[in-house]
Amino acid sequence: MSMTLPADYSERVYAGVLGKVIGVYLGRPFEGWSYQMIQEKLGDIEHYVHDKLGVPLIVTDDDISGTFTFVRSLEDNGYSPRIGSEEMGDTWLNYLIENKTILWWGGLGNSTEHTAYLRLKNGIKAPQSGSSALNGQVVSEQIGAQIFIDGWAMVSPDDPDQAAKLATEAARVSHDGEAVYGAVVLAVMESLAFTESDTNRLLDRALGYIPTDSIIKQLIDDVRNWHAQESDWRVTRQKLESVYGYDKYGGNCHMIPNHGLIIHSLLHGEDDFSETMKIINTCGWDTDCNSGNVGCLMGIKNGLDGIDSSMSKGLDWRGPVADRIYIPTAEPSRSISDCATEATHIINTARVMRGQDKWMPKHGAQFHFELPGSVQGFLVTRGEGSIENVKSKSALGDHTLKLTNSHGESAFGSPVFAPSKDIAKMFESRGYALLSSPKIYPGQTIEARLTADAGTSPGCRLYVSYYGDNDEISHVFGQTNTLSSTESSQLKLEIPSYAHPIFEVGIELVSEGTVFLDCLKWSGIPNLKLGRPEGKGTMWRRAWVNAVDTFSSRPEPYRLVQNQGSGLIIQGGRDWVNYKVEADITPHLVKRVGVAGRLQGMRRYYSLVLNSEGDLCLNKVLNEEICLAKTAFDWSFGETYHFSLAFGGNQLVGMIDGEVKLEAMDEDLNCGGIGLFIEEGRSATQEVRVLPLD
Repeated sequence: MSMTLPADYSERVYAGVLGKVIGVYLGRPFEGWSYQMIQEKLGDIEHYVHDKLGVPLIVTDDDISGTFTFVRSLEDNGYSPRIGSEEMGDTWLNYLIENKTILWWGGLGNSTEHTAYLRLKNGIKAPQSGSSALNGQVVSEQIGAQIFIDGWAMVSPDDPDQAAKLATEAARVSHDGEAVYGAVVLAVMESLAFTESDTNRLLDRALGYIPTDSIIKQLIDDVRNWHAQESDWRVTRQKLESVYGYDKYGGNCHMIPNHGLIIHSLLHGEDDFSETMKIINTCGWDTDCNSGNVGCLMGIKNGLDGIDSSMSKGLDWRGPVADRIYIPTAEPSRSISDCATEATHIINTARVMRGQDKWMPKHGAQFHFELPGSVQGFLVTRGEGSIENVKSKSALGDHTLKLTNSHGESAFGSPVFAPSKDIAKMFESRGYALLSSPKIYPGQTIEARLTADAGTSPGCRLYVSYYGDNDEISHVFGQTNTLSSTESSQLKLEIPSYAHPIFEVGIELVSEGTVFLDCLKWSGIPNLKLGRPEGKGTMWRRAWVNAVDTFSSRPEPYRLVQNQGSGLIIQGGRDWVNYKVEADITPHLVKRVGVAGRLQGMRRYYSLVLNSEGDLCLNKVLNEEICLAKTAFDWSFGETYHFSLAFGGNQLVGMIDGEVKLEAMDEDLNCGGIGLFIEEGRSATQEVRVLPLD
């Protein structure tokens, strides 16, 4: 492995992430349609068609959320390139919430990924969890191994050996056989695409990583031969369907036919992003999966210019997306995300794996706009105006966000939580819920650095929008500043206690003019009470990621029921480091109950827990549960106990009813959100608090 990253590595990763997301959003509305049905109802797919089918463009989808979640296994395992299927399987168990996040939960023997999850949940380690010996050949050779591999390739630029190894280990968590070979081919091609642009050379190199007698190898050879003999992609598509079509393979969505379409579109697309996307989507079958993989490869190979070149034809791929991504998992700090943020995580994973410092643009600002063309979810949310990423003369970086208010007052904002109750409900009905919690909380401080355009001095202020007691949209505004074009201004806004849950952060221009937003960030420890508001709103409950069997708010604000095993409700993120979480808990017929902190998913957190044996335990859960300290504690069903769990550096302090009961030192988890924990039973809580340390 070369320790040196390609000079344009960051931009190519960003282009790969964009290509993946564009492809998924393009193909998602007609996923599963045949070529004939697409021709009849839509014609050739030359741009987004969501509006024709009455569905949103920006959606929750397994192709996106799985890709950018499972690659976190590297970070969670010390950035070691030697991690295997077992560690990656642990990552599944940590970030997935059964029947709610990432996967198609189609049932045992029907959904390959759900089948693998059930194996893992029941103690069968990967790779056996995805083996054909356990799950059968048909189930184990469906498409899922391929759709999640892009992250492994992007952390392995021009390192096909590493890309092939990571893709193999990841694929075998849930798949086997030909499905693994197809995943390896794409991972190797994407890895090499950072430095090689010729598609045929990419294919030649990739085929060296799979068995010569595999069906995938024969399929690729056939598609290449057909392409050499026939330039019309519709003719060769028909040949592919007749030889390798869905009728030849079992299951719901087999790897072989869809992998064939990917190779087919790459060859016939002739290095044109829009043409390649048209072919892969018009051909049908698993359109969002195929289109996402193709988009990522084309993005890496041809860069941002390859995506943007279609602007001359009137095809704007990036504008409607505005970088927006949803990644709902059991660790909610990245549920509301964007392409630049996910690209930054991938870039830093690759850098750390090579012994380099992390890239921290503009001193680690969450919105830095340093990747060319990135807007990180910012849209004109009120009034009239425009947004553009432009070159910057700032000492902090090379790019800035140009905000122009053309009339009256205009707001320019980016989502930091579910953007509306209607969207949240819609995604639940689709099968991929938008589980998330806000990124910004009361007690924290927002800062933004801006300058005015030459010759202008518009009034400008920070704002956040939040859901009020009855889910009405409310705002908090910072002080209005008159900006200068000769020096930058630093705007600040301290979030008051009542502003929760916040769903948008941004800049408001109160007069006409143009400003340059260099960066926007937030910091500090939250200071908030989490209870039931006076009104009839529901978004305060949606701010909790629900990983219990039943979470109701009547009669108590927090009534939790867990029928089997353990569960959590979760809020907060990895920018929370040193703090204290408090909660009153009334246990009713429970095996165990308590609070959790520095929580990074279902299997990564600390907890203070009462158990049915009469013990109070301070635990660390890191895939397995370890008791760090315990003491006898006499407690009863129906009584209320006030829990407190504090984190200061490596020190953990557990209190009950204001009295220190347990202390421990541990350094494995240094940040994360909070949660209420329950195992087998019912509990009630009136209020949860998060506080800075005394």
